[in-house]
Parts: sequence; structure tokens; C-alpha cells
Amino acid sequence: MTKPLKPLVEDSSANEPVGMIGLGLMGTAITERLLEHGYRVAVWNRTREKATPLLARGAEWAENPLALCRRVIVSLYTSDVVAEVLQQMESGLQPGQIILDTTTGDPAQTAALGERLAARRVHYLDAPISGSSEQTRRGEATVIVGGDRAAFDACADLWPVLGRNVFHVGPCGSAAKMKLISNLVLGLNRAALAEGLAFAEAIGVAPAAALEVLKSSNAYSRAMDVKGRKLVERDYAVQAKLSQHLKDVRLMLQTARAAGLPLPLTETHRRLLEQAEAAELGELDNSAILEVLRRPVKNSER
Repeated sequence: MTKPLKPLVEDSSANEPVGMIGLGLMGTAITERLLEHGYRVAVWNRTREKATPLLARGAEWAENPLALCRRVIVSLYTSDVVAEVLQQMESGLQPGQIILDTTTGDPAQTAALGERLAARRVHYLDAPISGSSEQTRRGEATVIVGGDRAAFDACADLWPVLGRNVFHVGPCGSAAKMKLISNLVLGLNRAALAEGLAFAEAIGVAPAAALEVLKSSNAYSRAMDVKGRKLVERDYAVQAKLSQHLKDVRLMLQTARAAGLPLPLTETHRRLLEQAEAAELGELDNSAILEVLRRPVKNSER
């Protein structure tokens, strides 16, 4: 049985716990990274069962990590969920605390939440991670951070754990914007690769052979390294769920509409992802978009 965590103290120490709220694919990968690097981690998730493997590896359960930790990482589904969970735990908020939110969230909601927390003298950094849970687990992801520079600097030891490349891009909400930009390009790269491999298969070119050529051509993108094998083998073991990317795509379109900009390619991508979700592929890896691109075209659709 692990020792109970001590409450937050003013002085930081090498052994102070880092809080972790949310144990989905990304939250679990982050927790594993922290444990591997010798951090004490106080974890919370709506369903405690998800924490069991991490508790076996040395993580410690906390009903409210905010009450115990000077620095708390959040990894949840949407900005609405983040706001709801932080409200439930607000009794644990402490002056000088730093909350690092890795959720891919709404930029406007993120900035507003940052303002509300600042009124409580709590530093809120939006710190979405560009990369899959597997890339995060291997320390290969990119972290994009918005918020107070002094709070960013106070987490200097954590950034190399969370990712290989770290960018501070401006005030709170800036990173949420940059993550949507990144996910827009990444998602279209992945969809284009899937369509290219479906096209190859349809005209009698082996997808594996096509991928080999593509990786050495001007068509190359990192999506080929991360998803190429999965697409060729139709391996949809989850690194990042298709339904979660659809959520991000809808958020991109909503944010673009507010700015008065159409996103025609992203609109097409949305329709494809919705077809995949309707085909019950939403809980699979986002590379499963290939299945809606491989289907034969009916005469009525021509």
C-alpha cells in the first residue's frame, strides 16, 4: 500500500507529487512517462478502474489532486469537461498553483478559463500535445504551450518528459489555436495518405509498394512514418481514436466560422469521419478512415 500524499506546501522539493487528472490514452501515456522519470504522481479519473495498472506501477490515487499538488496536469476530452471537473475540485485550488492542460480544447473557452483561474491566483497553461499517445509514451511528441512565461519556466523539468519539442507560443489560448492548426494539417495528411493507398489498391498497385515510393518522394509526410504501416496492414489498434479527431475537426470548423473563414478540405474530412463513425469505426484508430475510402462506388453514387 502506498503512503498517503502530503498536502501542498509552499516549498517545492524533488519528491513533491505531480497531479494527473484524466487517464485516457494521452493521460495514461503522460503518467507512465512521469513514473519512468522518477516523479510521484497523484492520479484521478472518473472511473477509478482505469487507474489500476498505474497504481500497480507506483502512482497514487487522489480524490482531488488540486488539493495535494503544486503542479497538476489535465488531460480530458473537451474544454467543457475540463471546466466541469475543475469546478468539482475547486476547493483544492491554491494560490501559486500551476495547471497544465493538455486537452485539445476550444481557444475561446481556454482563454476564459485562464482568466477565471488567474483571479484565484492560479496559473493556467494550455499545453496540448501534438502526437499520438504512443509518440508521447516514447517521448517523441511536440508540446505547444500558452500562458504566463514565468509559470512555463517553472515547469522546465516537466517539458522534456512530455515531449521532444516544446514551443511557448503566447498568452493563454494561443496553444489551443496552434493545436487546431496542427491537427488540421495532420488530419488532412493522414486522410490524403489513406486515399492514396486506397487508390493504389484499386488500380492494382500494392499499397506496401506505393508507400515505399511515397516515403522517398516529394509527397512524403510524417503521417507515412506514423500511420503508413497501420494503413497498409489495416491495423486499427488505437493510438488516437477516430471519434476524437472528428471532435477536433468539428472544433476547427466552429472556430473558423467564428473567424469568417471557410475550410472546404476540412469540411470534406468531417463528412468522411462522420461516415466512418456511422460505420462504427469511431472507437478504432483514426487510420480507420481508410475503410470508408476503400468501399466500392455504387452506380447511383457516380
